[in-house]
Amino acid sequence: MTALLDLLPFADMSRLELGFWSFAVLLLLIFLRAPIGLAMLLCGFGGWYFAMNGNPVPLLAKLKSETYTTFSSYSLTIIPLFLLMGQFATLSGMSTALFKAAESFLGHRRGGVAMAAVGACAGFGAICGSSLATAATMGKVALPELRRYGYSGGFSTATLAAGGTLGILIPPSVILVLYAIITEQNIAKLFLAAFIPGILAAIGYVLTISLYVRLYPNSAGIRPAVPMAERWKALGNTWPVLMIFGLVVGGIYAGWFTPTEGAAIGVAGTGIVAMLSGNLEWPVFKVALLETGKTTAMIFFIVLGASFYNGFLALSGVPQIMADYVLAQGFSPWFVLTIILTFYLVFGCVMDSLSMILLTVPIFFPVISAMDFGLSPEHVAIWFGILVLIVVEVGLITPPVGMNLFIINAMDRETKITETYKAVMFFVGSDIVRVAILAAFPAITLFLIP
Repeated sequence: MTALLDLLPFADMSRLELGFWSFAVLLLLIFLRAPIGLAMLLCGFGGWYFAMNGNPVPLLAKLKSETYTTFSSYSLTIIPLFLLMGQFATLSGMSTALFKAAESFLGHRRGGVAMAAVGACAGFGAICGSSLATAATMGKVALPELRRYGYSGGFSTATLAAGGTLGILIPPSVILVLYAIITEQNIAKLFLAAFIPGILAAIGYVLTISLYVRLYPNSAGIRPAVPMAERWKALGNTWPVLMIFGLVVGGIYAGWFTPTEGAAIGVAGTGIVAMLSGNLEWPVFKVALLETGKTTAMIFFIVLGASFYNGFLALSGVPQIMADYVLAQGFSPWFVLTIILTFYLVFGCVMDSLSMILLTVPIFFPVISAMDFGLSPEHVAIWFGILVLIVVEVGLITPPVGMNLFIINAMDRETKITETYKAVMFFVGSDIVRVAILAAFPAITLFLIP
């Protein structure tokens, strides 16, 4: 086997050449529909093998040490906790309470039920760090109401797909946790920095809905106004969400506990609410644990593959060579940032957000860190992380591989995916405008950072 591997053209390449060729091999494996975690792991294996001149001993030692150091990270324990928190939040009926409250205040306006769906997604995203879970949960709650009041299929599915992206932007966010681990940044500060951009995202989607229903009046109906007493009653039913969000996120910001401890408290709070609602019976509880375990295993496998591959890239020197090359060209920092964000927008159409973050941040982050944006290194890292999170989030609703689009359309078989594609481009436009504003004015993102 070793002799056969030595016959491959990679055997005589330098480490730098191996690093650059690994990108082509990785893209080929992805094109052949290999799981992204496996593709990165195989590229890392091959790269380490040939970089060590065919000696398998350093490779096996690396596999042992990399696996241990990756999964012994205390920060990673926050991921299954936030995922389980989302499972309990779904079972507790919080999503329904949020939507009913928002609908009672906004439903009588043109496009109001769609606006209520966005508001409910924002509220649910505050206790669920997953975009896909937010889209799926709110789709079950809001889609029947949207169809009931005459909202067109494409507009309804596009609204819920876009609203679902708020799940990874409004803290807590699993993607931000991984970014913080990769770049060695403070998780609490990243959560804090994401708060204003998350609110702006929700406002932008509401304005987009308002514009859409004016351009296409027949795409949305109007429901009767709800008496004020019923509105306040519906709002009062959302107290568990406000309590858990205030306790978890507020406690983290106030320094009462670490993000991991906050996640554990959030799991306990949502679990108690789900139990009191009568929906957390033992069979359901086991399913929630199983689904959390499956998702965690998938994420951790991608993390391992990315860690192994990025370790090989660091050995090859590709990230540092790229950073030095960009600096030597004298490019404007803003030009480089624009190119990187455009790259994310384009490749987000064909890759999932988690893989994009784990694969590209170790390459692009050294380049951005070497640039002078007139900010401190910590502020540059936090600002860049939020921008990356937003453009990756756009990929969740960008054709042809927008995962949120497929999830929502699977719930509405009567609506053609092409109709969803047409309507969702309005929301994509809103996201691009928001990215441009946040990129041009870093102070918006960093306003709450001490």
